[in-house]
Amino acid sequence: MLYTGIDLHKRTAVMATIDEQGKIVTEASVRSSRFDVARYFEQLPGPTIATVEATSCWYWLRDLLGEQDVPLTLAHAKFVKAIAYAKVKTDAVDARTLAQLHRADLIPRAHMVSPELRGLRDLLRTRLHLVEKRTSAKNSVHRLLEKYNVAEPAHLPSEATLQATLYEEQIELLDQQIRRIELQLQPQLVPNPDVQRLLWIPGIGKLVAFTLYLKIDGIDRFEAVRQFFSYCRVVPGADNSAGKRRHSRRKDGNRYLKLALSHAAVRAIQYNPEIKRFYQRKARQKNPAIARTLVQKELARAVYVVLKDRVDYNHTFKGQPLSNRKSSKWPRQASPDT
Repeated sequence: MLYTGIDLHKRTAVMATIDEQGKIVTEASVRSSRFDVARYFEQLPGPTIATVEATSCWYWLRDLLGEQDVPLTLAHAKFVKAIAYAKVKTDAVDARTLAQLHRADLIPRAHMVSPELRGLRDLLRTRLHLVEKRTSAKNSVHRLLEKYNVAEPAHLPSEATLQATLYEEQIELLDQQIRRIELQLQPQLVPNPDVQRLLWIPGIGKLVAFTLYLKIDGIDRFEAVRQFFSYCRVVPGADNSAGKRRHSRRKDGNRYLKLALSHAAVRAIQYNPEIKRFYQRKARQKNPAIARTLVQKELARAVYVVLKDRVDYNHTFKGQPLSNRKSSKWPRQASPDT
């Protein structure tokens, strides 16, 4: 078996292939094109497995190597850097390092989203970016009103009125684009059984359910619920040393799942008296931020159970029945298909 490390960039791909003894078989720097990369692998003297660091341009490489029956591992860039720190860092050194780590089975693996969900996930992420731009435009209008101490854009000076008009036009355009994305996602995701199960959990609406389903991309990759908690960033990290135990604030995990569960927690507290009482009790004992995170953790537990066991939500929170239940109307169905 041969091991190939790939340092992939927009224009070039630097590749190094080693054998089972760690000796270099061949290495090259080629253009980042399907033809050149395919030719490199076709000329190898035996079967190979490859690894590449997680970048923004690995989609086409995975598809290409899949056609050539070359298994590809996606390496977690941050953890690879921690394992293989070196004073001399070049593309060739990075490629050789990836190959050697793969041979020793020391590659810290990053998750590769499944091809069938790849486009939907990126489309949903685009929607989030558009929402952020819309919020920025709205905030700019509010700052203009604050600057001149007026309540309406019509009362602004002429130059400021033009600024406000341009921002409002941006907001209108962004509203239309966000709606187009939602209309594209709905028919493909609303009927999904996993999405339907998520929609019954308190605080989880249509878009939060879409986010959870697409970002989790298969709950079976989490062997235990504590791993899922960590990935959702609803539990702190540990920084223990010399008998001292400390929490750390490292932001490892998926920020989109953290954001989705944060929105869900706010709505769950707002509309469910039992969850609100739990939140208020924890807020008095600790602080509101920790209390909200504890609500997020319990919602994450519910998400894990309904997806892992493929069961309907049992309408309880911390073992206590909820008095408010969602009605079975679109986008929710009476019971998802099993």
